[in-house]
Amino acid sequence: MKRRAHRLRTARGKEPALSQRLELPTPVKLVVLASGSGTLLQAVLDATARSGFPAKVVAVGADRTGIEALTRAERVSIPSFTVRVADHPDRAAWDKALTEAVAAYQPDLVVSAGFMKILGEQFLGRFTVVNTHPALLPSFPGMHAVRDALEAGVKVTGSTVHFADAGVDTGPIIAQEAVVVEHDDTEDVLHERIKAVERRLLVETIERLGRGGCTVDGRKVTFREH
Repeated sequence: MKRRAHRLRTARGKEPALSQRLELPTPVKLVVLASGSGTLLQAVLDATARSGFPAKVVAVGADRTGIEALTRAERVSIPSFTVRVADHPDRAAWDKALTEAVAAYQPDLVVSAGFMKILGEQFLGRFTVVNTHPALLPSFPGMHAVRDALEAGVKVTGSTVHFADAGVDTGPIIAQEAVVVEHDDTEDVLHERIKAVERRLLVETIERLGRGGCTVDGRKVTFREH
């Protein structure tokens, strides 16, 4: 069923978000942003290839050239683009260029799938963005979440899917799943277990948003099922 997309307005940092509803058309048009090997991207590509999945990837964007994520897009004939920070005089100019590149594909939802750049004000003001994080937010935000969890000695960590806002990993939490920390875990071993959960959780989140959208009341996200 076709529905007009209603963009989610995210709050800045830890300020309360407005009570609002996110509704997406079917299929949901996705632009996926990636910076590396693209394993999260591949999980989304595999899911969208299934009959009846309520979303499709219309483009893949990157902040660097020569990465496997771009190769994955090429293999399945999905358009891709690269917007490098180094090619722009400052981050605001880069953010503007990235916004324009993504807007060309008219996405209903942007998925940040291992994208290692903080999105700017113009971008976040234009699109609804879903991000993944390898910890149970609000614990261990930032680039070294898995390492920080191990150093803190926690017994449980996990994966979070959340809406991106102007803070670092501070947006409203959509979905989470716990991963037990084993006594002999290294950072790499633990991260691999988290990634397996992360891939599945991201796909499940996209599917549920595509089938019914959600409401955001303050910082509480509730799926709406049709």
